[in-house]
Amino acid sequence: MEGQAAGFASTWEPDAEFLTVGTGEKGRRIAFLRSVPPRPAAKPGIVWLGGFRSTMRGEKAAYLHQASRAAGSAFLRFDYSGHGESGGRFEDGTIGLWLEESLAALRSLTSGPQVLVGSSMGGWLALLLARALHDSGEVARLHGLVLIAPAVDFTEALIFAKMSKAEKAELKARGRWLRPSRYGDGPYPISAALLEEGRGHLLFGGTIASYCPTHILQGMQDEDVPWRHALALVEHMHGDPVTLTLIKDGDHRLSRPQDLARIGAAVEAIGG
Repeated sequence: MEGQAAGFASTWEPDAEFLTVGTGEKGRRIAFLRSVPPRPAAKPGIVWLGGFRSTMRGEKAAYLHQASRAAGSAFLRFDYSGHGESGGRFEDGTIGLWLEESLAALRSLTSGPQVLVGSSMGGWLALLLARALHDSGEVARLHGLVLIAPAVDFTEALIFAKMSKAEKAELKARGRWLRPSRYGDGPYPISAALLEEGRGHLLFGGTIASYCPTHILQGMQDEDVPWRHALALVEHMHGDPVTLTLIKDGDHRLSRPQDLARIGAAVEAIGG
């Protein structure tokens, strides 16, 4: 849904550490990068949730890493299984597995309130994380959400609903469909399991709660997540304070210098 952004050169990138999620055959080795200030921070920490097929070393994540270091905030980013430096095959991934990994990373590697910054698929996962934390009595861990082109329900609304009859036939016959990518990184294998399991995590159709202040940034030239998709999300979020920023000339990645500055400002404003 997003792919790997490129072009932002971080001055320094640490080596990855690893967290094991699951046990036995379901165990996954999840790569993460964590920055913790030398003194207890007065500000909430920041957790980066990347997009479909993107990695924790992408442009926006690297930018926010540097910004968090300058602000003295803790910052966590990680690769879902089948992504980047983590173990597992991409084709085996599902929304539920990636949600489990996100919860494990947040619970094991952070403390105190957090600002969840979700890009594309990560925006959907951020809202699912918020719901899971609320349901488990951990809503105090939520300080705010910043959602960048949030691809809520993308497996159903933005992939399956737009597939042709021929593509659905290929999916049924082979158990997967090779979805073309406009980012030059080859076709994305979309498995039947990804689509079927994703139906258990759909949010549209009822009220969507974030349980904390939320800022959504959406490009109006986005060909992957149409800006009206973000508008529909806001319309479903009745009970929480939500700000929507539409960027008229912005694309899906929102990785230009001016876009990165907008994202950084939104994170700073939410984080207080």
